[in-house]
Amino acid sequence: MRRRGALMLMIAAARAWRPAVRHASRLRPLSARPSAAGVALELRSLKDNADVVKAHVAARGGSDDAIESVDAIVELNTKRASLQKDRDAALATRKKLSGTIGKAIKNGEDVDALKAQVAEAGATADAASEQMDSIETEALTLLEALPNVLSDVTPDGRDESDNVVLREWGTDQRKVGDDYQWHDELAEGLSGYDPEAASRVAGARFAVLKGGVARLERALANFFLDAHAANGYEEVSSPLLVSRSALRGTGQLPKFEDDLFRVANHGVRGEDAFLIPTSEVPLTNFWRGETLQEKDLPIRMVAHTPCFRAEAGSYGRDTRGLIRQHQFGKVELVKIVAPEHADAEADALLGDAEALLQALELPYRAVQLCAGDVGFSAQRCVDLEVWLPGQQEYREVSSCSLMGDFQARRMNLRYKPAPSPEDKKPRPRFPCTMNGSGLAVGRALVAVLENHQNADGSVNVPSVLRPYLQGLEVLGK
Repeated sequence: MRRRGALMLMIAAARAWRPAVRHASRLRPLSARPSAAGVALELRSLKDNADVVKAHVAARGGSDDAIESVDAIVELNTKRASLQKDRDAALATRKKLSGTIGKAIKNGEDVDALKAQVAEAGATADAASEQMDSIETEALTLLEALPNVLSDVTPDGRDESDNVVLREWGTDQRKVGDDYQWHDELAEGLSGYDPEAASRVAGARFAVLKGGVARLERALANFFLDAHAANGYEEVSSPLLVSRSALRGTGQLPKFEDDLFRVANHGVRGEDAFLIPTSEVPLTNFWRGETLQEKDLPIRMVAHTPCFRAEAGSYGRDTRGLIRQHQFGKVELVKIVAPEHADAEADALLGDAEALLQALELPYRAVQLCAGDVGFSAQRCVDLEVWLPGQQEYREVSSCSLMGDFQARRMNLRYKPAPSPEDKKPRPRFPCTMNGSGLAVGRALVAVLENHQNADGSVNVPSVLRPYLQGLEVLGK
């Protein structure tokens, strides 16, 4: 109990001290594109919102083919609706003729011609049904490849150069200059980092941490978990393998398969199995296909897991140290909430991640991603970028995203609102999902090593971590 009390006091103190904010701290509309409020990526209603969806695909920098696919989906769905009318008419004809046949038989009449008409109507209905299934499969395949529509607060822009800095924290405390070591130099000097051993057993982009550095990494993860548990998140230990369907539900598939590690000798219910790229995937999919009750919401979860990413397309980038690894630890926050609470819960999730950086006394900035940089499944996203003295630049340590009902629709996850005087029998609705790193443990370790380094190569242990390291104040050689 004493550790938890001290933990909350330290986090509260960090939240209370806020250096001058250099940019607007509130999310605000920064877009000229049409609003997608109330627009869902759903086959039946897409025709009514096609222009809005196309504008949002274009705002993300989507290809001409991606933009044109919206019209293709609408056309396919129109064909399917026409076929459904043909099928229903044929089924009605068959039903009517079947009744006529029964009466004719009773009257001793010849029914061969009627039977032929029934067979023809049945064949027409079967052919229409088969075409409908084929068209729906094609339309759903195209729909799955469409990214989420964007929130009104997501600014227009092509890439990360157009992102908007919302606020900065600890700017005046940054270590600026050429006299600071990189984290890998510091960790090696502390006998805590052995890249050669990692390469021998696993190849490039893996790490072996030892001794005090490994203990510091574990302390960070435990601090993060304890802080989030104190803020009302339920800690979850989840599987590290997931199915293809689970990855489709959260939006990693079909687009990002090259970034995943597939397990060749194992399957999940007849599907391919993959190592998780983030615990967002299993946590969000726990209720796939379920209908929750409103009283079950909000669901707030936190998990610490290793994450695995092939990093396709990143060849030659961040090859030094721990910045970009195939395997890395991350504490992930996931929420499932009613739509009317989504914005407030997303802001709170971001605040929970920021509080950790403040408690660790790490200078950082909050950056609102533009349309061309926001993730495939997200409506809006704010990255937390921590200052790294070795590189003399800010690097992402957390990405906090609101998905709206995008993932819930893909997972077929619904909830049933509580009855009210205005609506005594409410229909099930899709909840909103969101997630964020709270925080990426490896990059947080990098930031602590670099920001709390001393000239002799030792590292001061942030006060919030000392209870996890038996009171150790300095990590020395």
